[in-house]
Amino acid sequence: MARSNASHIPTIRAGRGGDRDGHRAQPDVLPGLVGFTRALARAGLPVGTDAAAAYLAAVRAVDAVDVEQVYWAGRATLCSNPDEFDTYDAVFARWFGPDTARSVRASRQEPRHAELVPLGGTGTGKPEEPEIEPGAHAVAASDTEVLRRRDIGELTEAEREHLRRMLALLRPAPPMRRSLRLRPARRGSLDPRRTVRAMLSTGGEPLRLARRGHAVRPRRVVLLIDISGSMRPYADALLRFAHATARRTPGAVEAFTLGTRLTRVSRQLRQRDPERALAAANRSVEDFAGGTRLGDTLRTFLDRWGQRGVARQSVAVVFSDGWERGDAATLGEQVARLRRLAHAVLWVNPHAGKDGYAPVQGGMAAALPHVDRLLAGHSLATLDRLVEEIRDARRT
Repeated sequence: MARSNASHIPTIRAGRGGDRDGHRAQPDVLPGLVGFTRALARAGLPVGTDAAAAYLAAVRAVDAVDVEQVYWAGRATLCSNPDEFDTYDAVFARWFGPDTARSVRASRQEPRHAELVPLGGTGTGKPEEPEIEPGAHAVAASDTEVLRRRDIGELTEAEREHLRRMLALLRPAPPMRRSLRLRPARRGSLDPRRTVRAMLSTGGEPLRLARRGHAVRPRRVVLLIDISGSMRPYADALLRFAHATARRTPGAVEAFTLGTRLTRVSRQLRQRDPERALAAANRSVEDFAGGTRLGDTLRTFLDRWGQRGVARQSVAVVFSDGWERGDAATLGEQVARLRRLAHAVLWVNPHAGKDGYAPVQGGMAAALPHVDRLLAGHSLATLDRLVEEIRDARRT
């Protein structure tokens, strides 16, 4: 960090309103970050109040002591198109110091890989110089936008590292349900107790009628992740998606892995740091990249957890390609049983988003009649779409 700009560098100290890991920023962090957004606005970036609020929320969710995470949180929330990246980098360098800017730019080059070629490239892994006609403009998607649509199973190690950073910034909004508990509201049924209490201060005259309505609370989300050998290229990204979902509403998300056995990984995925969470989950899973018996493991889940209330009126999401080594009829029976308990059942198949795919596998064909939605899950863009589907899940 440059000494001349030390006052702008955000720091988080544990204390009232924040935990010792810095999960919640102290108020003295905000002026420097708000000043940074104003500097971007003066430099010509269209940074409004909504974007600034999203940036502050993103910084609270990451490690604000790590300037690289602060950089990516800002670029993801304050830049609306790739043309603004250079201006963002210049303001970031002035605000946080040139030494910091150079280190961040060096890390920014890491996700770039030879397979991320401009539009019109050969796609062979070797970039080519595009031929540009005089007066024509070369238009190419940014690395981030290309990566969002790439198949997770085909990424290189450098691209996977970039994907991990992007998944860590996901903040899924949970589905909501109406609670039995009533609370004060502008509209709704009459609240006799509050109305009478108000009448006591007005001499018995009902000048204002108090009303009440049902509160809302997060609906439970159950994530069932197939970690068999056929799902191995997608398992890491799906577990990171589960981590982002569990960190958003820890008490309303349950996560399990499906293979030759059922493993509950909810507690491990509630850790704040994604790397520690994934490491803890991997240590607890003993059948990773093995076989799969979806019907038997779903029966175990429903017998041990579903009937006890975990699956009742929840949004159940099954991540699997549908390859079943056991009896496909058993899988169909257990998915039908899950649907009777759950509010909605979503099935995420990484192959469903590919051209020419048809759900002809035995397990997939048996489960499909009892599924509310069949969704793709092979890229970051489809996982973004899945966030919306979970939030708005309805039984069909």
